[in-house]
Amino acid sequence: MANQSASKLDFPVREGEEQWTAEEIAQLRAELEEELEQHREALHRAEEALKGILGDEGASGDAADIGSANFERDHEMTLAANAGEMIEQTRTALDAIDDGTYGHCQECGEAIGKGRLQVYPRAILCMACKQRQERR
Repeated sequence: MANQSASKLDFPVREGEEQWTAEEIAQLRAELEEELEQHREALHRAEEALKGILGDEGASGDAADIGSANFERDHEMTLAANAGEMIEQTRTALDAIDDGTYGHCQECGEAIGKGRLQVYPRAILCMACKQRQERR
């Protein structure tokens, strides 16, 4: 089903929502692909910054320099981890579009909701399941 065109896919919607149109699906895919590229670039920048920081470590024995380098390293590691997570979430969404499972809650199987996906296209849980998860 991976070769199925987006216009032939029928993503689930919640009661009261209109069905996805082929144009909406195409726009969604384009936005996700653009975000994927942006996150890849952010990851690359963070990795390059980390290389520079790690290459400079130990160059100075000054405590302030070491503290500053540690702060910068931790900051860049956080940016890299966040970009990596966003890449994974975006790939998962694109894969779900391709295999026809996009829009189904991974916990309960119900529709995530078109409105929610238009706001956060990488969502994998409906609001009820997401709220339950956050309470745990």
